Amino acid sequence: MGEGLKGRTAVVTGATGGIGLETALGLARLGATVTLVGRDEARLEAARQAVAAAAAGAPPTVARCDLGSLAEVRRLAEALRGRLPRLDVLVNNAGAMNATRKLSADGHELTFAVNHLATYLLTRALFPSLRAAPAPRVVTVASEAHRMGALDFDDLDASRAYSAMRVYGTSKLCNILFARELARREGWLASNSLHPGVVATGFGRNDPGWTRLLVRAVAPFLKTPEQGARTSLHVAASPALEGVSGRYFKDEREAAPRAQALDDAAAARLWEVSARLTGLPA
Repeated sequence: MGEGLKGRTAVVTGATGGIGLETALGLARLGATVTLVGRDEARLEAARQAVAAAAAGAPPTVARCDLGSLAEVRRLAEALRGRLPRLDVLVNNAGAMNATRKLSADGHELTFAVNHLATYLLTRALFPSLRAAPAPRVVTVASEAHRMGALDFDDLDASRAYSAMRVYGTSKLCNILFARELARREGWLASNSLHPGVVATGFGRNDPGWTRLLVRAVAPFLKTPEQGARTSLHVAASPALEGVSGRYFKDEREAAPRAQALDDAAAARLWEVSARLTGLPA
């Protein structure tokens, strides 16, 4: 890939700001035709204009979706399959963290729903387009926060006790397990996950209380969104990673996640549970 992204297609979720927007900009500069996915139409249009100005290839397109709704994710996938009969790169970048427990439109804990279930459903629903590409890549943005997670299959919706960081960390642990199991099951694509770094974005700024204050306090010490997108772009486009799958990256290098993220039995079980929760065959 690399400079060979001209003529290739890419989809980036959570592309209206932060790491997602910078990832979309980077892919467009490499020549890819990028579809930006977000939930706010005004921000999508602003992002489209920014990416169009930077694009070395065809102009970008946009697709609106609230990833907290499985029905909307299904509609998004259907629209993307119609628009993109071949998809070379899917970057599952969108993420959420909530200071208090909230439920999705389908009754699941919202962080788990957006960060994991939407990623799982969208990726699998886009298999037809990914299969049409010569060397498709699925990039899932996880986090070192996965080390704070605790995967409890008896309480995936965190109904017994809620801690924002633990629930977020668990969703990022799910991202790594999903990316590894996808690589194991589907050898025709490359599936990898990554930690982008601790990045100064709008993430967490709309939450009340300590979450917003903490984000503001540490912001001066964080990476810029452009720096944070480098590992996403490396995993999505580096020629050196051709055929590399099932790995976890940090600072543009392969890294070792925590032991639970390497649990093959947990990855297989999460796949099967996620299939049931999203209405797909395992």
